[in-house]
Amino acid sequence: MDIDFSELMNASPNPYVVMDKDLRLVWMNRAYLVATMRERDELVGQKMFDAFPSEPGTDSFRLLNDSLERVLRTQEADEIALIRYDIPASDGSMETRFWSATHTPLLNRNGELAYILQHTVDVTELQGLRRLRDEADLVRRAEKVQSTNDSLVRESHRLHAFFDQAPGFVAVLGGPDHVFQMANAAYHRLVGRDDLVGMKVADALPEVVGQGFVDILDQVYRSGDPYLAEREPVSLNVGIGENETTRLLTFVFQPIQSGMGNVSGIIVQGHDVTEEVAFEERQVLLINELQHRVKNTISVVQALAKQSFRSVPESKKALGVFSGRLSALSTAHDLLTSRNWGPASISALLRSTLSAAVGEAVGRIDLDGPDHFLEPETALGLTMLIHELATNALKHGSLSAEAGQVLLSWHIDYRDDTDTVQLDWTESGGPVVSEPRQKGFGSRLIERGLGGGGSGPQISFEPEGFAYSIDFAIAKNPQGASLGRTFARFKHVGTASGDSFEQ
Repeated sequence: MDIDFSELMNASPNPYVVMDKDLRLVWMNRAYLVATMRERDELVGQKMFDAFPSEPGTDSFRLLNDSLERVLRTQEADEIALIRYDIPASDGSMETRFWSATHTPLLNRNGELAYILQHTVDVTELQGLRRLRDEADLVRRAEKVQSTNDSLVRESHRLHAFFDQAPGFVAVLGGPDHVFQMANAAYHRLVGRDDLVGMKVADALPEVVGQGFVDILDQVYRSGDPYLAEREPVSLNVGIGENETTRLLTFVFQPIQSGMGNVSGIIVQGHDVTEEVAFEERQVLLINELQHRVKNTISVVQALAKQSFRSVPESKKALGVFSGRLSALSTAHDLLTSRNWGPASISALLRSTLSAAVGEAVGRIDLDGPDHFLEPETALGLTMLIHELATNALKHGSLSAEAGQVLLSWHIDYRDDTDTVQLDWTESGGPVVSEPRQKGFGSRLIERGLGGGGSGPQISFEPEGFAYSIDFAIAKNPQGASLGRTFARFKHVGTASGDSFEQ
């Protein structure tokens, strides 16, 4: 087959150009002339960089020159995936064009490089489409960033609203001079002004300087250790005319750590507890007054009882029992008063009641059980019950004998809504026990238990010792309780007094 390869290359729609070892253009096909918008006569014989100038040092020059040099040096084909190489337009201006080029060595019979065939593809339109795609991606990314920014702005506004509406006062101080950066509404109300941001603490609140609080801020900033204050008196100049007022504040100066571990500022956060403290003081006064009146009332009742029983034959024993019950009631009242008539510790209640009831015999009573808080009503009932049990043990049960002992143990069944106490009183080492023939008030109180639910008392008059068991419901978390489920064991602690089963 006789093929004219020159005409074949001319017929190809792909641009081709041939250059010699000096990079001089020796032949090109028609597609190349169309792509470069040049004529054959003005290109043949020129060197590549003379026909298509490119400033040395530019990416265009470097990419094309390096590719051609590699072909000359290695006699192997080399490709340029993408190169921007501007060409002169018909009006003399430079037209921006993007190309993909392949340089293929053409060898002579001796295997030496004689020419380089450059196959170029004009990818300007593709590059434009790629740029449009990238621009579209950029727009989408910008829209996403804008959406994220909008969300951040909304979240920032929400956090600022939370900050401003916080029930406690909060301020953020920046730098070693403690400049106000933020302060919420509660802080503004506390100090009586709302123009704090941008001001130093010493300038905005000069009255606190002499009270040492700026020195404390300096120390927190230097050391990085927080400062805690509870019910600290702080004098402030508040309102028109700057009237001085002293408030009781519970607060913290909390250092703000930077990413490098250095202190960059301080958060001031706390509560004004002035009214709370005043209420507590009034409550203490009222409770003390109540305690005083109750003691006076008990003293009056005791005096009336003595006068009433004076003319009753053989009333000394009954009067002693009655006085013991009043004493138990007074002991429980003292314990509850010490806690402002809030929940009382079951272990403290048992210790005080038993000590008052049996005196020195307290060393022969073992207490074993977890601590818990009882509501005042339950505490009073338990006091009277333990008083009766202890009094009977001292007069007729195990504590009446020198070797007798009592084990008072309890455990708590913790439930979702309420807790239940199982309490056991077990005597041993005393005289032989028998069920009493007569029952007085104390016996009936023991048999009734605490009331208000539970399975009722279980009473056993075994010869080896009297035993008593009762369970009763208690509030799960009485207001003011602080021990929770802390367990403690108390050994050899005393009890209270009560009457005999035989009354």
